Amino acid sequence: MTVAVVGAGTIGLSWTTLMLAKGHTVRVTDPRPDLAQAVRDAVREFAPTVPGFTGDVEELLSRVEIVGSVEQAVDGVQAVQENGPERLEFKQDLFATIEKAAPADALILSSTSGLTPSSMSSKMADPARLVVGHPFNPPHLIPLVELVGASADEVARAKEFYLSLGKVPVVVHQEVRGHVANRLQRVLFEECVNLVEQGVVSMTELDDIVTNSVGVRWATVGPFLAFHLGGGPGGLRHMMSHLMPYIPVDVQARLADQAETVYPLADNEKRAAERDRQQLEIIALKERDDDVR
Repeated sequence: MTVAVVGAGTIGLSWTTLMLAKGHTVRVTDPRPDLAQAVRDAVREFAPTVPGFTGDVEELLSRVEIVGSVEQAVDGVQAVQENGPERLEFKQDLFATIEKAAPADALILSSTSGLTPSSMSSKMADPARLVVGHPFNPPHLIPLVELVGASADEVARAKEFYLSLGKVPVVVHQEVRGHVANRLQRVLFEECVNLVEQGVVSMTELDDIVTNSVGVRWATVGPFLAFHLGGGPGGLRHMMSHLMPYIPVDVQARLADQAETVYPLADNEKRAAERDRQQLEIIALKERDDDVR
């Protein structure tokens, strides 16, 4: 498969490396004058950290095509990953250009971290072709990619493509600025800033708190499952009713019903054992690498 990467900043170079490592030919375009050198340097730096990659970096570079325009980049490709500046008018014009020059069946994907597909696709003849495939930086290493789009068929095609790259694609069902991961990160970071500014803890103390508590826990089970398991036999329903009176009762009921559907209480003992196993592995890895700081 030939994939076009439009925009070769940090995200675009990371995508380029991942796609090369997964066997694709990658055609890259960006107005930066050092494009060819930037791609070579990035692939050599990033490839050893692509999960599971054990190949030859120079072989990857043999499948890179550097081109001078968007039209050249997307001609005949099966997928386009856009990584341009976060300026709405720029992206609107860019996607109109991509749509006209790319094959009718090519995936058109955007790495945008904050803009919505409906706003970026306003100048396209078929706006539903655009799907946001927002990675968590760096995409060659971190598994998540958030999918948002108007067409269920295009989102499904995008999901299959990202799965083939070894990603963990998650469909976001409504457009929200910033998508999901960045919104969560922003809220947590704002509170981190508040606590440090108020003198409650120092910066390094706060980092130690997070990496030795919720960081370990959420890496294994995530917020909802963590509380569902922490609630004992009563699960999330018990946890919320006893410790979360600030959540309206009807919301508690809806969340508890959903938790008990997707995470049946009968399986929680097995889930808790797996959580503990994974947490112990993370803790052991942290202890082994403590000298990094």
